[in-house]
Amino acid sequence: MGVAQIVATVLAGVVTIVAVVLAVRAVMSMTAVIRQGKPDPARFTDKGTRTRTMLVETLGHTRMLKWSTIGAAHWFVMVSFMILFLLVLEAYFEVVDPADGLPLIGHWVVYGLVTELIAVLGLLGILYLIYRRQSDKNKKRSRFTGSTMWQGYFVEAVIVGVLICGFLIRGFKVANDTFEFPGWATPVSHAVGALLPAAHSGATWVALIKIFISMGWLITISLNVTMGVAWHRFLAFPNIFFKRSPEKPAGSGLGALRPMMSEGKPLDFEEADPEKDQFGVAQVEQFTWKGLLDFSTCTECGRCQSQCPAWNTAKPLSPKLLVLSLRDHAYAKAPYLLAGGGKDLTGEEKATAEQLKGVDVLALAEAERPLIGGADEMGVIDPDVLWSCTTCGACVEQCPVDIEHVDHIVDMRRYQVLIESSFPAEAGVMLRNLENKGNPWGAPQNAREDWTKGLDFEIKRVGEAEDFDYLFWVGCAGAFEDRAKKTTRAVATLLHEAGVDFAILGEGETCSGDPARRIGNEFVFQMLAQQNVETLTEANVKKIVATCPHCFNTLGNEYEQLGLKVEVVHHTQLLQHLVATGKLTPVQPIEGDVTYHDPCYLGRHNRVFEAPREVLGASANLVEMPRNSERSFCCGAGGARMWMEEKIGKRINVERTEEALATGAKTIAVGCPFCYTMIGDGVTGKGEQDNVEVIDVASVLLRCIKGDKAPA
Repeated sequence: MGVAQIVATVLAGVVTIVAVVLAVRAVMSMTAVIRQGKPDPARFTDKGTRTRTMLVETLGHTRMLKWSTIGAAHWFVMVSFMILFLLVLEAYFEVVDPADGLPLIGHWVVYGLVTELIAVLGLLGILYLIYRRQSDKNKKRSRFTGSTMWQGYFVEAVIVGVLICGFLIRGFKVANDTFEFPGWATPVSHAVGALLPAAHSGATWVALIKIFISMGWLITISLNVTMGVAWHRFLAFPNIFFKRSPEKPAGSGLGALRPMMSEGKPLDFEEADPEKDQFGVAQVEQFTWKGLLDFSTCTECGRCQSQCPAWNTAKPLSPKLLVLSLRDHAYAKAPYLLAGGGKDLTGEEKATAEQLKGVDVLALAEAERPLIGGADEMGVIDPDVLWSCTTCGACVEQCPVDIEHVDHIVDMRRYQVLIESSFPAEAGVMLRNLENKGNPWGAPQNAREDWTKGLDFEIKRVGEAEDFDYLFWVGCAGAFEDRAKKTTRAVATLLHEAGVDFAILGEGETCSGDPARRIGNEFVFQMLAQQNVETLTEANVKKIVATCPHCFNTLGNEYEQLGLKVEVVHHTQLLQHLVATGKLTPVQPIEGDVTYHDPCYLGRHNRVFEAPREVLGASANLVEMPRNSERSFCCGAGGARMWMEEKIGKRINVERTEEALATGAKTIAVGCPFCYTMIGDGVTGKGEQDNVEVIDVASVLLRCIKGDKAPA
C-alpha cells in the first residue's frame, strides 16, 4: 500500500463519513416532517398487493415505458443506478489496492459482463435524457417550466461522471495488466485501456474521484431535502407502495374521491363539529402523512404538467408547481411545526411562547402564510390555481411516482367551500339548486320524465314494476338538458329494441352529487347521496346503466363509501354487449368519418376505452385524435367547471374541439352529456355546426340501425 493509496483511503473515508452523517440527518428530518401529517390507516391494508404493485411499477417501469424511448432510457438509468452501486462499493477497495476488486463476486466474468452492459446502456440512456431535457425545455408550455433546473443538471452530471469513472478505472486496470475480465465480456473497458498509459496508481485516483462524485451527490441532496429529482430514487418505492388503490392498473385516474377525513376516520356529518373535526385542509400539516410523502417524492419531471388541460390552455394551474409549492411550504414551515407550533381548528396557536422562542424567524413567517390566498396575502396556492382544476385525472394518470394531485386539490377546496364559503360566485347558483331542487339546473322535479313524451313504447317506472334487469339512471343532464335528452331517448329506444328489461326512477331520482363533491361541498354530496342510496336500496336495484360518466363513477365507486354495492355499467358498455351478442345489428354505416372523444370519468378514471370504440367501429369509420384513450384531453366541464366561468387563457373546450376538427371527421361522437355540451359549443364557436355534428355514441348506433326512422 503506497503513499497514494494511504492518502486516497483517508480522503475517501473522511468524505464518506461526512456524507453518511448528513444523509442520516436528512432522512430523520424528512421523516419528522412527513410524520406531521394526519393519520391514514387505509394505506397499510393488503401489503401483498401493495408489494407486487410497487415492484411491477418500479422495476417494470409501467408508467414511464408508455413514453417509449424516454421510458426505456430512464429504465436503463434506474437499473444502472441500482446495479452500479456495486461498482461504487468496489471503488473503496480500489483506493486501497488499484489491482483489487469487489470481494466474492468481483472476479466473476458474468459480473464483469453485466456491469459493463449496464454501464454502457446507462450512459447512453442518461445522454439521451440530457438531450431531451435540452430540446424540450424551451418549447412552448414545456413540461420543465418551473422545475429546478440546476438540480436536474447536477444529477445528470453525477451519473455521467460516475459511469465514465467506472470505465476509466477498468481502463487503467487493462493498461496495468491487472484487469480480471476478457475483452469479449468488457469490450468498452478494454478499448479505453488501449488509450491509457500504464500507471500503477491511476485506478486509485480515479476511484477516489468516483467516490468524491458519489459522496458529493449524497452531501448535496442531504443539504437539500426538497431535491425531489434526487430523493425520488428512494421515496418512489414507499410512495407507490402506499398508493390509494394498489389493485388498479398503473395510471388509473383514481375514480372515487376519498371521503372527508378527520384524524384518519371518515367524517360523520350528523355529528361533525367544525371546532373539533377537520373539514378539508386549511394548513399544510392537515394533509395526511401520505400527502406530505407525495410532495416530498415529486421528481419535477413535469409529465403531469404536460398533460394538464388547464396548463395547456394558459391557466395558472400546473399540478407540478402546485405540488412543489406545497412541498416547499411544508419544509419551510417544518421548524415551527417540529417545535410544537400549529393552529388548532379554531385558529388558536397550540404552542407556548417558550416553545417557539428558538424557532427561526423565516419559519415563523412561513407559518403565517395562508394555504389559499392571492399574492397580496402571500398565499401558498392562488385561488385561480385551485379553481382551474377539472379533476380530469390526467396528472394522476401520468405521474410515475403515484402522486394523488386530485385528492389534495379537492381537500383544499372542501375547506374553502365548507368553512370559508370562498368559491367562484357563479357556482353558488348550482349549489343552491342542488340543495333546493335536487339538480344543478334548478328544474322542477316533475319535469324529470318529460324526455319520455313522444316515445312509441312504454317505459317502466320503479314502484309500478316489481321486476326489471336494469335501472336506467337518466341523470340530471339526461332529464333536463335538451341535447342530452336526445341521448336519453336514443338509449331507451336501443334498450327497448334489444329487449332489455329496464325501468327508471322518474321523479324519484335526484342528482348523484358529483358536482357538489368535486367543487368541495361534501355536505351537499352526502345529503344527495344518502337520499339516492335509500331509494336504490328500497327498490332492490341490482344493476344500473347510466349515460353520464360522472353518475356512472359516483354510483359505482363512491356510493360504496355509503354502503351501496351495485353493478353499474355505462351505456356504451351495455350497447357493445348487445351488438356483440347480436341483439342490436347496425345495418347502414353513417356517412363520413367519426372521431371519438374519451370522457375523463369514463376513460381515465374508470378504464372504459374499448366499448365505445367497438360500437362506433361497427357503425362507422373511426379516426382517432392524437390525444386519445388514457391521454385524452378534457372537455373542460369536470370538477364542477361546467358551472364556472372560464375567464383565463384559452377555453379548454375550444382546444379539444380544434383537435377533433383537425381529423376531418364529419361526426364527433361523445359518451358524456357534459362533453356533448362543451364540444358542441366548441363546434358552434368555430362556425362548423353546419359541417360537423356532435352526437352521442348511442345516437350513432341508433341511426345505423333505424336510419331516417331514428327519433330526433
